[in-house]
Amino acid sequence: MASVEAMWEEWVVRAFARVDNNFLSYLPKVCLAKPSAEEDPLADVETFDGPGPWDRTLLEDGEPARNRMLLFSANDYLNLSTHPAVRKASAKAALAFGMGPRSSAMASGQTEYHRRLENVLAEMHKKEACVVTPTGFAANTAFLAALGAVATHNAASRRPAAHEKIAVFSDALNHASIIDGLRMMERHNQAVVSVYRHSDMQHLDELLSNCPVQRKVVITDSLFSMEGDFAPMLDLVQLRKKHRFLFVIDEAHTAFVCGRNGGGIGEVYGIEDQIDIIVGTLSKAGGCLGGFVACSQKWSNLVRMTGRPYIFTTASPYPSSRAPTVLITASIPSAISPAVTVARKEAWRRQALWNRVQEFAALTKHPATSPILSLVHMLERGFHIIAVRPPAVAPDACRLRVTLTSGHSSEDVRRLVAALSECIPGLDRPADQIVARL
Repeated sequence: MASVEAMWEEWVVRAFARVDNNFLSYLPKVCLAKPSAEEDPLADVETFDGPGPWDRTLLEDGEPARNRMLLFSANDYLNLSTHPAVRKASAKAALAFGMGPRSSAMASGQTEYHRRLENVLAEMHKKEACVVTPTGFAANTAFLAALGAVATHNAASRRPAAHEKIAVFSDALNHASIIDGLRMMERHNQAVVSVYRHSDMQHLDELLSNCPVQRKVVITDSLFSMEGDFAPMLDLVQLRKKHRFLFVIDEAHTAFVCGRNGGGIGEVYGIEDQIDIIVGTLSKAGGCLGGFVACSQKWSNLVRMTGRPYIFTTASPYPSSRAPTVLITASIPSAISPAVTVARKEAWRRQALWNRVQEFAALTKHPATSPILSLVHMLERGFHIIAVRPPAVAPDACRLRVTLTSGHSSEDVRRLVAALSECIPGLDRPADQIVARL
């Protein structure tokens, strides 16, 4: 019996053959002039053994001291957006090359530096290839457009018959970009979408068992942005073995944060080979801008040829493609980068972040297992905490969302907990989970 990977690769190859007339081979290889040593964005990358004043730059808001607020509302988990290496790399890139070619990646927007970033991300997630997109939202929708193309271009006629569609099983709390991408597939009669109860593996198992369609896909966030809980990855891997589905995860909130090298939830559990497609973003813990789809070479070709959010969007600005490379390449030994890079040398940042999570859990007895803490009460005590409301959550599920970062200090967490204790009863209830392997 053919493996899941082999079956999908065959379908992907068939779809690609229907849309490509050797077009990718004719794309221009845009090579920017080699910068001088002074201009090179990757030269002289400085790293540090602990936090610096830049780590607090975006954590405090308000000029007068009495109105100053501590920010617990951003997704800059490792505080890399203000890191000197990122600032210098972005500035040097902009001065040397401006914003780069302002066109679609499928025209002349894809430069050698975008390709280098893609290679680094692919290696980081132990995949064969990668496609970089302008945003994380575009990464999900571009991949799902390519997934829909598998149904369309493997169909016997112009529109897929019922048995030729793709059965997609999506967690009830998946990100809006996944939801919109699936709606797009449904509108084009490419998919039958089933939504399983949040992290309910029994419900998912039942849906999969009762599905007669051959092509099955399960897609889930790895860390849910509004709830702050992790998907049951090991259970999902077991279901993948049982039902032979294509397994897709969105690592938006776990890339760079989880795993020894920041490789995400797959690295935590050592299951990278059990995850077929990894979608991620550079706009959160990466401290920059952009998204990516880490996958096989065949899948990457199909995403480039059929992913409309990739095809019809101007490529990421050149400074955005250089800055994240500075951050992540040193955790990959064979990647193009200086010998010293921020991601590996400053691994203390990930540890600092998880220390804050553990401190919050210990002080509040709140079951905090991730940097995202979901609260359901209003709070105005000198802390900037985002109010989450529809359409991000259901009308009856409004809450405040606390986001911890490596730049927050233990004193910041104690102050936050003290304010919470005054406003929210019940914070002394026992925690039912402990931050462990992360």
